[in-house]
Amino acid sequence: MGKNICILEDDPGIIDIIKILLKEEGYRAESYSSVNDFLSRKNPNPDLFILDVMLPDGNGMEVCRLLKSDAATKRIPILMMSAHADLPQMTRACIAEEYVTKPFDIDVLLRKIKRQVNP
Repeated sequence: MGKNICILEDDPGIIDIIKILLKEEGYRAESYSSVNDFLSRKNPNPDLFILDVMLPDGNGMEVCRLLKSDAATKRIPILMMSAHADLPQMTRACIAEEYVTKPFDIDVLLRKIKRQVNP
C-alpha cells in the first residue's frame, strides 16, 4: 500500500492535479480546503503534509508551526506551497523540510515529494 499524503490547499484545480499525480505514482492522498477541516482530519499522521500558505480561514505557516510543535506530528515532513516571493524564508521560519513555488513544475513537485517520503 502506498504512502499517505495529506494536502491542505484551497484551490480545487491544484488539489485535483496533485491528487491525480500522487495516485499515478502509487500514493494515497487526502485533501482539505480549510484549516478547520484539516485540524479535524481522521488520519492525524500521514507520511507527508503539503500545505498552502494562503488559506481562506488561516495561514499554512501557522499550521506548519503547530504541526512541528506537536510531539505526534513533529517528525512528519512538510512541503510548503505558495506563489509568495519569500517562500524559502517562510519555509525556514516554520521549520518545514521543503517548498515549491506556484505555479509549480509537476516533475519538480514529484521529485520533492519522493525525497521526503522515501529518504
